[in-house]
Amino acid sequence: MSLRILHVLDHSTPLHSGYTFRTLSILAEQRRLGWQTFHLTSPKHTAGLASEEEIDGWHFFRTPGAAVGGARLPGMAEFDLMRDLERRLQTVVEQVRPNILHVHSPVLNALPALWLRRRLNVPVVYEMRASWEDAAVDHGTTQEGSLRYRLSRAVESFALRRADQVTTICEGLRSDIAVRGVADDKITVIPNAVDVASFRFGVAPDHGLQQRLGLQGATVLGFAGSFYHYEGLHLLIEAVRRMRPRHPQLRVLLVGGGPQDAALKAQVAQAGLEGCVVFTGRVPHAEVQRYYELIDLLAYPRLPSRLTDLVTPLKPLEAMAQGRIFVASDVGGHRELIGHGQTGFLCPAGNAVALEVALEDALARRSEWPAMRAQARRFVEQERTWGNSVARYAGVYQRALQARGQPVPAVG
Repeated sequence: MSLRILHVLDHSTPLHSGYTFRTLSILAEQRRLGWQTFHLTSPKHTAGLASEEEIDGWHFFRTPGAAVGGARLPGMAEFDLMRDLERRLQTVVEQVRPNILHVHSPVLNALPALWLRRRLNVPVVYEMRASWEDAAVDHGTTQEGSLRYRLSRAVESFALRRADQVTTICEGLRSDIAVRGVADDKITVIPNAVDVASFRFGVAPDHGLQQRLGLQGATVLGFAGSFYHYEGLHLLIEAVRRMRPRHPQLRVLLVGGGPQDAALKAQVAQAGLEGCVVFTGRVPHAEVQRYYELIDLLAYPRLPSRLTDLVTPLKPLEAMAQGRIFVASDVGGHRELIGHGQTGFLCPAGNAVALEVALEDALARRSEWPAMRAQARRFVEQERTWGNSVARYAGVYQRALQARGQPVPAVG
């Protein structure tokens, strides 16, 4: 009998985000291990109205209901969302009979699973990819230290303490979970990783795409991803404004989109950089590497905050897998991944002048780039593959089943 895992998710493909890319990587590797995976999304997944969907070979159960939002009493929309998810979760559990409920953050997914556990005694593994209170601060829905923040943290801590096992994505979050009163033997880090084989290393740029974007003969700085405020892309534009007189052939390639799209375009226009900064808009994930290959030096100028200090992003790992050189701010999530001068360059966070200095330094050290590329690729090949990361779930699931007195199917 193979292990049957029901993953409870905030959202999934066809939506594109770091969350969905991590999810798909976990699912693919678990299938390779011979485990059976099932997938349920919360009412916050709004890509379609079907109760079940087949997307790129993956079957998803959906949860009908209204997403959080609207002019209602505080907390009521979230409570309704959780009740909708609890009802749908019970139906799916009765249908697929999982051994494990693997619930991925936010905590709005964890509480319904814990309520259901009281009735069905199905072990709950809670994967906290970011804390609810810090995500709320980052998205501007609350302020750190406010009553809403403290209540959000209390709810998160409640769920973490009551889950049978807890997983998270990095050491920074592990430490934050531990100080909430969760025992060390209940916490396992399943770090972000990459499918190394899917990233081409040392590939020449696509000259047709390069010409279409007007980047031929240019030194190209760039970023690919979602344009959130915490990514600090306004600092990159300011740094380029300061560098441009010394580097007339400098260009910036911004691949993606998001909440800061309009603000960044306005900043570019005000700085007179319209001919220097290229916005591609969102591109299919399968095409992103072609754009990476046009960039000489990537920039990840994340702003300092609890979220960026605690959470490790995927982007630097993807860059290392492709042999791309990058400058990243020295927030904790970056420091956990990057060896300065070995696999990338770090600079002081939140400061456009410091970013300018770091970009200039990196460009001046091009002779060191080949060795750095090779070292970065070795790091991800040896330390950050999905095979290595996902194998850690076997012990997590065994301990969760034992905690509930449940039989342990084959997990490895």
